[in-house]
Parts: sequence; structure tokens; C-alpha cells
Amino acid sequence: GVGKTTLIQKVTQALKSSGIPIDGFYTEEVREGGRRTGFDVVTLSGKRGPLSRVSSDSSTSRREYRVGQYVVDLTSFEQLVLPMLRNVNHGSDAEKKICVIDEIGKMELFSQAFIQAVRQTLTGSETMVLGTIPIPKGKPLDLVEEIRSRKDVKVFNVS
Repeated sequence: GVGKTTLIQKVTQALKSSGIPIDGFYTEEVREGGRRTGFDVVTLSGKRGPLSRVSSDSSTSRREYRVGQYVVDLTSFEQLVLPMLRNVNHGSDAEKKICVIDEIGKMELFSQAFIQAVRQTLTGSETMVLGTIPIPKGKPLDLVEEIRSRKDVKVFNVS
């Protein structure tokens, strides 16, 4: 809630209007009647789908991925994000591209395929990543700490 996504959106608009090739996604709050009911994934190409929603009951049915009161829609997330990351990593254009990944957090890290794709994107020499990671609260998230400690990563604290 400090403005990471807002900052990402403004930087993305500035880069796009400068004609810099950019792709990626950001997460956006979904609100109903003034209260947050979940998060959507929005790709820079304009596709949108649910990342998570407030669970209506406290019982965990089938294979559910939960963060607090939210149930993560892993299928929806992966269908939107993975093709875009694959395209960034294996795109035919050899030009240097910027890839927006907002965010690499608890909900997103339920996806093993996403973790692999992020690692691949970070090691791809032609791609620069503009991403957001959470400040560690409680148990550190492996991929987040791995990213934070990379020599080729510059971390800015947003407050």
C-alpha cells in the first residue's frame, strides 16, 4: 500500500511514450463497495484476469493456495503471465526489452512455472527487469531474497 504499483505504472507510461519496447504485468486491487476484495493481474498488452479473491468461507476446499483472507487463482495467473514471460525470453526480436514484473510476492510464488520464468528472465542478457518485491515480513521468500542479493540488481525502497 505504499505506491509500488502506482510507481510502476507511471514509469511504464513514460517508457512507452519514449518508444522503448516494454512488456509485462502489474497487479491491481479490486474493490467492491469501498473494501478490497482481491487483486487482478493486468498485462501491458491490456489483458486482465483474477490473481486472488477474498474467500467466502474459512474451510480449505480442494488444492487451494491462500494468503491471509485471499484465495489465489493460480490457473488464471499462469495463463496471463507465463505466455508473456516466454515471449520476452524467446522473442524473435533481438532488441533489448524491458520486462515489468509487479510483483514477485507470496501469491505469485505459489507458481513453480512463474519462479522458473522469472529466473530465466533475470538471466536473459537482452532483458532488463523492472519489478517489485516485498519487504521481508516473517519467513523470507527464497526467490525474493535471491533477487535482492543479486549483483546485477538495484533495489530502491519505496515509502
